[in-house]
Amino acid sequence: MNIVLIGYRGTGKSEVGEIVADQLKMDCVGMDAEIVHRSDMSIPEIVEKFGWTRFRDMESEVAADLSARDHLIIDTGGGVIERPENILALQKNAVIFWLKASVDVIVSRIENGTQRPALIDGKTFTEEVAEVLAQRISKYEKTAQYIIDTDRLTPEQVAGQIIEIWQNKL
Repeated sequence: MNIVLIGYRGTGKSEVGEIVADQLKMDCVGMDAEIVHRSDMSIPEIVEKFGWTRFRDMESEVAADLSARDHLIIDTGGGVIERPENILALQKNAVIFWLKASVDVIVSRIENGTQRPALIDGKTFTEEVAEVLAQRISKYEKTAQYIIDTDRLTPEQVAGQIIEIWQNKL
């Protein structure tokens, strides 16, 4: 059984995933990092060279591969829920947590990041986050078995909630 963390960029998935993995003695795999490793290119390079569709294809391949493994913490990319096949793959063998945050908190956490290209041209960063998040919220809600609002919690507190739920499910 795996633990899958979904949510928009900046909600704490990577940091929380590492904490949970360390405490539960599980491996943590970041899907974006796995895509970068497999392609030997950064995500902006992949998108620039091949487009978002190819990136999403690679993401689907990684989701399928990781879902076939066991005892992992899977830190997904924010858009993994865009494709139903990713959700089906990840749900096979996992407890899924949506790490949720408000637009203002997300923007404050990631506004200086350069790891992802823009999803919507012609918008301010805050407008883009708000618009994309609004489009994804229902998918996050439908996919997650548990929702944790990370706005006012430290990564350690979020990890603690995940671990408590995980241990109660065993």
